[in-house]
Amino acid sequence: MVARLVTPAVMVLGTASSVGKSLIAAAVCRILSDRGLRVAPFKAQNMSLEAAVTPDGAEIGRAQFVQACAARRTPVAEMNPILLKPTGERRSQVVLLGRVLGDEDAWDYHRRRTAELFPVVLDAYSRLARDADVMVIEGAGSPAEINLRDGDIVNMRMAEAANARCLLVADIDRGGAFAALVGTLALLEPLERARIVAFALNRFRGDAALLAPGVTAIERREAVPCAGVIPWLADLDIEDEDRYAAQPWPAAWDDETGARRRLRIAVLDFPHGSNLSDAEPLRREPSLALRMVRHPEALRDADVVILPGSKSTLADLRWMHEAGLAATIREFAKRQRPIVGLCGGYQMLGRAIDDPHGVEGAESGEGLGLLDASTALNARKTTRRVHGTTLGAPDASAAFEGYEIHFGVTRTRELPFARLRSAAESWDDGAVSADGLIVGTYVHDLFAVDALRHAFVRSWRASRGLEAARDLVRRPTLDARIDRWAAHVAAHLDVDRVLGDFTARAVTRA
Repeated sequence: MVARLVTPAVMVLGTASSVGKSLIAAAVCRILSDRGLRVAPFKAQNMSLEAAVTPDGAEIGRAQFVQACAARRTPVAEMNPILLKPTGERRSQVVLLGRVLGDEDAWDYHRRRTAELFPVVLDAYSRLARDADVMVIEGAGSPAEINLRDGDIVNMRMAEAANARCLLVADIDRGGAFAALVGTLALLEPLERARIVAFALNRFRGDAALLAPGVTAIERREAVPCAGVIPWLADLDIEDEDRYAAQPWPAAWDDETGARRRLRIAVLDFPHGSNLSDAEPLRREPSLALRMVRHPEALRDADVVILPGSKSTLADLRWMHEAGLAATIREFAKRQRPIVGLCGGYQMLGRAIDDPHGVEGAESGEGLGLLDASTALNARKTTRRVHGTTLGAPDASAAFEGYEIHFGVTRTRELPFARLRSAAESWDDGAVSADGLIVGTYVHDLFAVDALRHAFVRSWRASRGLEAARDLVRRPTLDARIDRWAAHVAAHLDVDRVLGDFTARAVTRA
């Protein structure tokens, strides 16, 4: 038993991973913020390779960054005190309060480290709660993972500490949602089960009349009310923390021909790929067709190749060589086709990557040699938000903002891609080949900037002899996308049923 914290709290739990917890928590943050309440999101422990950087340079899960924006709060490390970034089947890099703590074995972490770190989690929560009327907490995976109960610091143990009212979410689109609800409730301890004040079904598509008998049966059987059935919302366009929860990638190119056809972009599906949300804005452009590829033959008909970020750059570089992709990409470059490397992908485009400090447990790796550049991995991770201006390809003097998360320093003799600046300094970033077709940069969120994304699209299509795109998309701001999603959730989820009298108590405090 842990001492309970006093700020009113609601917690979004799920019957499994990727049922929509992150996005529903974001919607609740915006709904409560719209009511004039000071809201703070919180997730004690997050496992994801989709990360973001706070204004003060801390690394947190991308989902908590979005939730902070939904709550109209400045993102801070306390909102996600522990971020686990998998480096293999049994190991993860542990990021504690925004900074790298080290790599941990899964067994050791769950059996020993969680007990040591839980006081840090509670302290982070307390700091946030002191300046909040309501806390919106997100769980992880399922609270019914009974094999992990002893080391739990993110689900029911956190719910008890925060004295949180819990909403249990199931994904009806997957099938098996009713069984998942019943099974989850059955595996909770009685006091844990008592914290579940309602359940909700997410991503519903179909005839509501056919669903109603099942909802009623669960309410009667489990004595837990349904707070809502949230219909599927097309083109949501808010990044999820789990790459596998996003809109599916196509398995093959279409058979379009002619100068108006869509440009085919191959995004390498690295085994340790990270921050794949970088490609999401490109997927919204009607003149582009994107695929994730793992085999050389899939590159045969591609027009552009993107090497995304990687959590284990040297391991993914070896994988490219062993899979025959490295040789294929070199041939791709000889055929004068555009290639873009982002973060770890940028490092791979150079001649070599050295690891003198054993950051990734290897001494060096042979790069693709498509840029005259070399990288040395260092022990200190660079995490910062940046503003920049392009210096050449694809468009001179295009302004953008984004963030960096990487180990390593890259030295190059190529023309720089951009001039970056932070609060205290400015520097050159990235590299561009002499013909402008090969671009590397450390900046994430590059394609989220409409003007720069459109410049890339125009440049790529022109390089392939295709007509200029006539239907370039102007992406709504993140704030506008959150507003749309929150309005959708508010129309279908009885938030007050979940909150109980919390809102009234919070308004009194405010």
